Amino acid sequence: MSYYVIYDGKCNLCTTLVQLLETLDQGDRFQYIPMQDEPALSEFGITSTDCEQGMILINTAAPEQRWQGSDAAEEIGRLLPLGDVFVSAYRALPGVKWTGDRVYAQIRDNRYTLFGKRDQTYQPRYPAACVSDHCRL
Repeated sequence: MSYYVIYDGKCNLCTTLVQLLETLDQGDRFQYIPMQDEPALSEFGITSTDCEQGMILINTAAPEQRWQGSDAAEEIGRLLPLGDVFVSAYRALPGVKWTGDRVYAQIRDNRYTLFGKRDQTYQPRYPAACVSDHCRL
């Protein structure tokens, strides 16, 4: 299976994490779309307002299957080699998921203040398969 990761291409933290994921995955499972690519997002019915709730993960085989925010981060972790073991343990510990969701929201809402904002949108090494600037479903 493959997935689209929709991320904030102007956030230093977000792009650093995408670069790390690109290095680990080598485009095998994940392809990327910056939140700033509104034409591509419109292909999925996603607006800039939707993006305010955090990163989005979309199953390319079933685009209606989506995760957002901390749930997207957990699902990405689960899909990585041996990640399921760590994510399952994280989810099983009492209160940790609730805390993780709150920490994610704080970082999401303050990402530019905490980590800075790029002048240019980061263009991924493994972009979603696109035609005429619109991604194919």
